[in-house]
Amino acid sequence: MSGNQMVMFEEEQQQIQAACELLQRASNALAVLVIDKNGQEIVRSGQTEHLDITSLSSLFAGNVAATGGIAKLLAEKEFSGQFHEGEKTSVHISLVAQRAILVVLFDQRSSLGLVRLRVRKAAEALTVVFETLVRKMNSGGKSQVFGEITDDDIDNLFND
Repeated sequence: MSGNQMVMFEEEQQQIQAACELLQRASNALAVLVIDKNGQEIVRSGQTEHLDITSLSSLFAGNVAATGGIAKLLAEKEFSGQFHEGEKTSVHISLVAQRAILVVLFDQRSSLGLVRLRVRKAAEALTVVFETLVRKMNSGGKSQVFGEITDDDIDNLFND
């Protein structure tokens, strides 16, 4: 993301998951996805068992990248939100903290207005989490991921 791969820590992963679950319930959405700009799933909530999340994540990331190209051609910084209306399912896509893509899938049981309202609040909470995550990564948090691995652990891994 932005040239750097994001390292996800368990604490932030849980906070993002909780924010997604709250958004999904509060907006009466079918499903909520948070993916990185490379198209990798971070978390999901709601009715996702019938969805090809890997393909959708990749396509949503491509959609956001293409829209970013359109914004540049129109001398815009970015288009932070998108909306696609379908017969059965509608999609609201937004960027969060310039680091992640928040996707809300909803049907006629919800409305675009409700989704946008709830997304705004969720995006604020998610921005705080992503900013904390970036600070952790920049302060050497990456090394903490491997801090518990010893030389003996590595030797044991490669022993036959």
